Amino acid sequence: MLITSRDQIWPPGQALDVPVLDPEVAAQFLVDRTGDPDQKAALALAGELGGLPLALEQAGAYIHATAGSLAGYLGSFRQRRDDLLARGEPTGYDNTVATTWSLALRRLEESAPSAVGLLRLLACLAPEPVPLNLLLAGAQAAGELSSDVAATIGPLLSDRLAAGDALAALRRYSLVTPAGDGLVLVHRLVQAVTVDQMPANLAGQWRQAAAALIEAAIPADTNSPETWPAWAALFPHAQAALTDDSEGMTQFANYLGNRGSYATAVQLLQRIVEARGWALGSEHPQSLAARNDLAYWTGEAGDRAGACDQFAALVPAMTRALGAEHPQTLAARRGLVAWTWTGTAGDPARARDEFAELLPLFEQALGAEHPDTLDIRGNVAVWTGEAGDPAGARDQYAALLPLAERVLGSQHPDALDVRGNLAGWTGRAGDAAGARDQYAELLPDRERVLGPEHPEVLIDRAGLAQWTGEAGDPAGARDQLAALLPLLERILGLEHPGTLAARQDLAHWTQEAGSDPVRGMD
Repeated sequence: MLITSRDQIWPPGQALDVPVLDPEVAAQFLVDRTGDPDQKAALALAGELGGLPLALEQAGAYIHATAGSLAGYLGSFRQRRDDLLARGEPTGYDNTVATTWSLALRRLEESAPSAVGLLRLLACLAPEPVPLNLLLAGAQAAGELSSDVAATIGPLLSDRLAAGDALAALRRYSLVTPAGDGLVLVHRLVQAVTVDQMPANLAGQWRQAAAALIEAAIPADTNSPETWPAWAALFPHAQAALTDDSEGMTQFANYLGNRGSYATAVQLLQRIVEARGWALGSEHPQSLAARNDLAYWTGEAGDRAGACDQFAALVPAMTRALGAEHPQTLAARRGLVAWTWTGTAGDPARARDEFAELLPLFEQALGAEHPDTLDIRGNVAVWTGEAGDPAGARDQYAALLPLAERVLGSQHPDALDVRGNLAGWTGRAGDAAGARDQYAELLPDRERVLGPEHPEVLIDRAGLAQWTGEAGDPAGARDQLAALLPLLERILGLEHPGTLAARQDLAHWTQEAGSDPVRGMD
């Protein structure tokens, strides 16, 4: 005997979940059901319908009955989704998609109103797994909710038992499914029907609630790798619920940059800068802050000239709006100095002197041990070395390291940056073996904190290869760079300065090793 049920709560081993159809299978069903051979439109429509068998049958029945086409239905569905979900007569089933879930929602409104509130909240997010524990932990956001929304979702905030009861009620109607590790998933059509059946003003209140709860759930620190899983889980829902000019979206952009997704951070910040410019004006403090972030990550993404141009325009604007010694103005001046004098045509002595002039301003504005002040000290050290004093740079980094580890923690990414710079300048000061050993000791910590494919890890691997060669093992350097170069090309891009330097170094150490370049690449 086979029993079918929407109720997901069965004893273990007594139930078999019936999943949605894979996109290719769903597309082939649509082609067979309608007789329309348009595979491209079928695949796109299967994606819009999320592989849901009832929705696929309903769409196929409608297209067949009206002598329509897959492409035509797809275009209409994207414009009038709620109308089409109520049309069509699925073979062997009495109700349409819209009717099926409308009945479930009606019953839930009577028996479990908080469950309906939870579903409405989830419907305003992306059709991706939702970290419910994070989302419902923001009790401080309750004051930002409308009275209608607060009446149903408010009791669930920071109350795991109440949230569990609401989730169980939704699972009895298969309106949500667990996705592991505290995640829940709502089918995109369940989301669509839920939103479409709310009046416009009520749907707007729930969208505002979703945005407020996401803002409350995001971690305080974008630079701490232990918070990155939470950022990653929330990011697709932030894209669905937050506006581009929101503070939360700026924080997500900086999270992306800190975890090494430089190009994605730049793309998002370009949207944020444009949105804030329209909403607030280009010289509003929030617009200036976003422009500063965009300039910074533009440079990190490898576009030095672009970063320099952006900072050059930003510094006078910040000075006018905030004052010459405001921390944000000082940060923009730091970026301008860094990117103006970098590269082959730079003036490292001038960069050293300008950073040295900035140091007391940062100490006065932020304090001698503020992380941004420590960053300025690091820049003074870098440009001391680039100006011809590698031993001086090494000694400055050696003095900075214990302070950075005490203030930030020995495993903080910025403290690890100091160790990486100390290793590099140790080598350039004449101790190649010492640099090699420091990089070899640093890399496991970097990989554990940032992940094996973070750009900073790749740059340290390049440093280890360089000083392995300088210490007398050119074949070892060649082999390390041959393994590293494809990663740099994939993660940073073919034209990133780090990729170009590694390609040049590979050619050098291949020649030094005395082997055939092609064989060396293998």
